Amino acid sequence: MDSAEFRRRGKEMVDFVADYLEGIEGRQVYPDVEPGYLRPLIPTTAPEEPDMFEDIISDVEKIIMPGVTHWHSPFFFAYFPSANSYPALLADILCGAIGCIGFSWAASPACTELETVMMDWLGKMLKLPEAFLAGQVGEGGGVIQGSASEATLVALLAARTKVTRRLQAASPGLTQGAIMEKLVAYSSDQAHSSVERAGLIGGVKLKAIPSDGKFAMRASALQEALERDKAEGLIPFFVVATLGTTSCCSFDNLLEVGPICNKEDMWLHIDAAYAGSSFICPEFRHLLNGVEFADSFNFNPHKWLLVNFDCSAMWVKKRTDLIGAFKLDPLYLKHNHQDSGLITDYRHWQLPLGRRFRSLKMWFVFRMYGVKGLQAYIRKHVRLAHEFERLVQQDPRFEICTEVTLGLVCFRLKGSNRLNEELLERINSAKKIHLVPCHLRDKFVLRFAICARTVESAHVQLAWKHVAQLATSLLATPRD
Repeated sequence: MDSAEFRRRGKEMVDFVADYLEGIEGRQVYPDVEPGYLRPLIPTTAPEEPDMFEDIISDVEKIIMPGVTHWHSPFFFAYFPSANSYPALLADILCGAIGCIGFSWAASPACTELETVMMDWLGKMLKLPEAFLAGQVGEGGGVIQGSASEATLVALLAARTKVTRRLQAASPGLTQGAIMEKLVAYSSDQAHSSVERAGLIGGVKLKAIPSDGKFAMRASALQEALERDKAEGLIPFFVVATLGTTSCCSFDNLLEVGPICNKEDMWLHIDAAYAGSSFICPEFRHLLNGVEFADSFNFNPHKWLLVNFDCSAMWVKKRTDLIGAFKLDPLYLKHNHQDSGLITDYRHWQLPLGRRFRSLKMWFVFRMYGVKGLQAYIRKHVRLAHEFERLVQQDPRFEICTEVTLGLVCFRLKGSNRLNEELLERINSAKKIHLVPCHLRDKFVLRFAICARTVESAHVQLAWKHVAQLATSLLATPRD
């Protein structure tokens, strides 16, 4: 493919993508395929001679699309949103064309510097404390990670290194192994499974703190666990507070938990993967109160801020805490400006060495939507969630299970878990809408998350009508 053909095919691909997104409502939201469907449809080896572009595009529709779950369908209400916008798609094309591997400033100065500035832009949109911003002379700063899971792991590993060095400085005879076996981290019992995985990878104990009646971690429960573990000779060093849990969008109490972490000299990491985007709206910013106590903070613009995957924003108060944990400097990666104090090399802030020019997506989206446009998008989703909540409340057969704060509604039929499992099975088998469940204590609960950029009130109304009709059919079925 030469540049002339690329121009022609590129225009065709843009049309294909635009047609796909414009027509996505007409596609079945969840596929009909069974595991292993794809392998018999393609050759067992790569072609010896080039295929035609037309044949590849034809196969996309025949082979790929039948197995796609359409996350951007206005009838997709599962998990949490996966952001998508035309400016971000265009920026990704440019990112692919430039093709730099931005592990250092020298590897591509614009890649490093735009990321630093975009993270400051976003931090200011959130009204983060100044300590988290890079600015001209700040000690903190932001970095784009691949996911919130990566951010949690990076924070845990940095905290582990920091506490190990502190303890060894105080007691030079202490080995790393002796310290490691006593380290203990904490999170709410509502925290995402990726927090538990970070503990497994980091080789430290992770303990779940029982949440309160609103599924939030509170000071009393955390303090009780700390005192018990310290009495047993363990070393508490790391706490993850979740703002907007995956199950029900509950919020750990930062204003209670934060001071304890500071007093006990434990690293406090905030995981706001979904909810963080909403904090750009003044009416939701109070949900972030207490962030001043944190050492690191993370959320995913690729969930709810119209920047497509992957783009997970992470800030630290002291970037030396990250750099100190991950810095390795072989000669082939060094450059003349790395010790100038004017720039940073992001390879020291993350697990991988290589990194894409992901800040281009942020730059395009922030400029083409503006803060007001992004705020309006968040507010629309929240309004639609409350609209669905009202529909549920009007039907006495159903109950709302937790407070609706943002774009997630947790609901269920009044009755047994098995009844609700059967309802969800009927919903997802019909494939008109797509939902996933959660467990809240001992209850099986249905989650209805406002996800798509194009979702409107009409889609919410149709979704509820569908759920209500299936419930009527289910309740009319004779039961043992």
